[in-house]
Amino acid sequence: MTGIRLTAPAPGWAIDADVVVVGSGVAGLTTALRCAAAGLDTVVVTKARLDDGSTRWAQGGIAAALGEGDTPEQHLDDTLVAGAGLCDEEAVRTLVTEGPDAVRRLITTGATFDTTDSGDIALTREGGHHRRRIAHAGGDATGAEISRALVEAVRSAALHTIENALVLDLLTDAEGRTAGVSLHVMGEGQHDGVGAVRAPSVVLATGGMGQVFSATTNPSVSTGDGVALALRAGAEVSDLEFVQFHPTVLFLGADSEGQQPLVSEAVRGEGAHLVDATGTRFMLGQHELAELAPRDIVAKAITRRMHEHGTEHMYLDARHFGAQMWEQRFPTILAACRAHGIDPVTEPIPVAPAAHYASGGIRTDLRGRTTVPGLYACGEVACTGVHGANRLASNSLLEGLVFAERIAADIAETRPPRTEPAESTGGEPVALLAPETRTAIQRIMTRGAGVLRSAASLVAAAEELEALHCSAAADVDAADPKDAVPGVDAWEVTNLLLVSRVLVAAAREREETRGCHWREDRPDRDDAHWRRHLVVRIAADRTPVVHHTETAAFPPVRAAD
Repeated sequence: MTGIRLTAPAPGWAIDADVVVVGSGVAGLTTALRCAAAGLDTVVVTKARLDDGSTRWAQGGIAAALGEGDTPEQHLDDTLVAGAGLCDEEAVRTLVTEGPDAVRRLITTGATFDTTDSGDIALTREGGHHRRRIAHAGGDATGAEISRALVEAVRSAALHTIENALVLDLLTDAEGRTAGVSLHVMGEGQHDGVGAVRAPSVVLATGGMGQVFSATTNPSVSTGDGVALALRAGAEVSDLEFVQFHPTVLFLGADSEGQQPLVSEAVRGEGAHLVDATGTRFMLGQHELAELAPRDIVAKAITRRMHEHGTEHMYLDARHFGAQMWEQRFPTILAACRAHGIDPVTEPIPVAPAAHYASGGIRTDLRGRTTVPGLYACGEVACTGVHGANRLASNSLLEGLVFAERIAADIAETRPPRTEPAESTGGEPVALLAPETRTAIQRIMTRGAGVLRSAASLVAAAEELEALHCSAAADVDAADPKDAVPGVDAWEVTNLLLVSRVLVAAAREREETRGCHWREDRPDRDDAHWRRHLVVRIAADRTPVVHHTETAAFPPVRAAD
């Protein structure tokens, strides 16, 4: 344990449970439903409303070997290729073999997928897949349908939910084992709203960290809170340098910031073409799958073409779909484009890469267990080894499903006893940053650790981030401190800074180009030296400590494993 914690008031209230699940996407709600079904007293904590996480924004669908002629082995092969040599094969095999039945159980829970005229699940293709294996709902509203079904199931089961709550830090008992979380509930209780859920099992399903960059497809709640909490608690994170930039995000202008509309890969799966301003298709000859190459390859090709032409975006041309196909297959994307003055039926869509998905995260085993006893992680916040250096399209929802069920099974089997949280014995709490620092962090990260990286850009980013960190710490020690007042905005930006420092530290260490980590100064993949994982923890002096595994395999999460 590090003893590091956020500056926050002591909890003014507490509730007890067997399990607390933090997050309400596909991973969190599936875990909660399975735990409750096993008779465990389960509490769900979520940062906004139950349906406000990243799952709701997922357009393309969920990948599983459900179609005629497709097999888990073929799904495994495509996943391993996309992961660029860093997937954990056992984790991928678990995903693809347990995935089809997990999707069927999701349907039983109430999710309705699009079907063919014969009543079979309609399947499409996306980048990196050699088969049609992407199940979708509402055309391009798969995440929204999955979220609807799971939220409805949670409400029907009368699970205890705490909405509009930001989780702050892990609580541990005298033995260093998980004993719950502290959290801030906006508008509840005393002015600051800080309380605790005391539970021997904590499941982090807090989603991504896309808000560390200026432009992202992630919702505003994706500020890396789960990764930051885990780091402060002493957990290890892995592969954080592998941030997937989705190649086709609606370009709204060079100065646009925050969440950007996604143009799903399924649009390319149905036959849309990437073209430059002259109308030339530039993915032909770049990869055997052309526009359906893995995302890192497409994002790099778009970025190169932009540099060659001195432009800020490329185009996705799907005019040949016609109005009827756009309206039936991609109604959400059509509406988003038209809301910004672009009609895909009659004109190409301007697109550019934007931060989309964290392939790395809190390191877990195949049961979702982290390096801190009693702490689990699932979904985008976790690093199970499934995604390697680059996530295969539509594997994320499936990972959330499969590993959520495994976590629930492990907790139900072990049923650890409730213990009392110990008093904190750490040093001074983390100095909070002023909320306005958020934009500065995002610009530093976009400039220094975005799609294109180099030793120089990463050194500059590390120095600027360290200056922000030191400035906040120095202000706490000043005679007339101006440190930020504890509150959601200050806690979020402080989490963003910690996650950014760790990401940059890992990206500096990996001196090669692999998957979605693209080093201009190290353009080649180097299996001899770098076909291994980078594992990071935070030392007691609050600096990132990076070490690499000896092979592409993960070590056990605990010595007893």
